[in-house]
Amino acid sequence: MGLWDDIKALGQEISAPGKGMAITGSYVGRDTITVSYPEVRRPLSRRARWRHVLNRYENGLEKCIGCSLCAGACPANAIYVKAAENTEEKRVSPGERYAEQYEINMLRCIFCGYCEEACPVQAVQLKDIYELADDDRADFIYTKDMMLVPDPNLT
Repeated sequence: MGLWDDIKALGQEISAPGKGMAITGSYVGRDTITVSYPEVRRPLSRRARWRHVLNRYENGLEKCIGCSLCAGACPANAIYVKAAENTEEKRVSPGERYAEQYEINMLRCIFCGYCEEACPVQAVQLKDIYELADDDRADFIYTKDMMLVPDPNLT
């Protein structure tokens, strides 16, 4: 590297703050865009993947059949499913089994959507609910009760 290369690099370093201030100054006088969040939510893309939900059928039965395909597809190993057998007295899902325990560790989740794609009955879905902040690490383990959509027959 020669003397002229050093001088050129020094000139770029000296002019950089001026260029930055020029860019900032070009925004002075423009209308500001302020979104009144929580009242007005920013529109998300159609393919946004955020909070997990477990869906139900129209008759109120859970869609999850406890097959653990979502847990197998998860590259972060963030999903745990414990299956149990349905009985005629206690029918939770239309299949032979249901998810007795379903947990997702949201601190490990990378929101890839593989769990949604692997589910044969479309029970797991990643919605556009992006309010996921919390103060306690234990609250980031979402249980089945936290993710299950309300029963439409109880309203």
